Amino acid sequence: MATNTGNGQSQTAISDLEYDFVTVLHNKAEAVKAYDTYIKDAEQVGSQPCVELFQKLRQSDIEHAKEIRQHLQQVLQHGKM
Repeated sequence: MATNTGNGQSQTAISDLEYDFVTVLHNKAEAVKAYDTYIKDAEQVGSQPCVELFQKLRQSDIEHAKEIRQHLQQVLQHGKM
């Protein structure tokens, strides 16, 4: 994620790896939020198997988000893993 400084050099706000982790974390957070809606929809039609699947998928994304945050913290502190 580089920006041009006007003198032929580029200046990086954040590294590509930092950007990647922030983007993936954002996508996981949006997915978790969406699953709340999907769970309610499945509950409204009385589909317990769908409720359970959405809950399982939501929990999986929460766990992935936690792992992504840990990696992001390492990258922010050390520039890499």
